[in-house]
Amino acid sequence: MDKDQIIEAIKNMSVLELNELVKACEEEFGVSAAAPVAVGPVDGAAAGGGDEQSAFTVVLAEIGQEKIKVIKVVREITGLGLKDAKALVDSAPANVKEDVEKAEADEIKAKLEEVGATIELK
Repeated sequence: MDKDQIIEAIKNMSVLELNELVKACEEEFGVSAAAPVAVGPVDGAAAGGGDEQSAFTVVLAEIGQEKIKVIKVVREITGLGLKDAKALVDSAPANVKEDVEKAEADEIKAKLEEVGATIELK
C-alpha cells in the first residue's frame, strides 16, 4: 500500500474511525498526537515578537508630596537648571529621560520613587 492509498483510506473514514486509528497509532508507536503545550509566560519576546526592549523612557507620572525633593533629583539626573527642572516637574506626567538602558532607567526610577514620585518606564 502506498501513501496515496493510505490517504484515500483516511479520507473515507468517519470521525469515530479516525479517533480509533489515532489511538491505535499512539499505542503502536508509543507517541502522542496531542499538540505540545507552551510552558511559562507568553509575551512579546517569548512568542518571537522581537528582541527585548533595550531603550526606555523614564516618565514622571506623579510628583507626590515632596515636590522640592523631586525637583532636586530631576536636576541631578538631567543636569537641568532649577527653573527648567521645576517646569518639568510641574508638567507631570512628563518624560524625565529618554532612550536610556534598562539599568540606568531602573536607577533613575529608584531615586525618584525614594522621594515619593510615581515613575513609569516605557
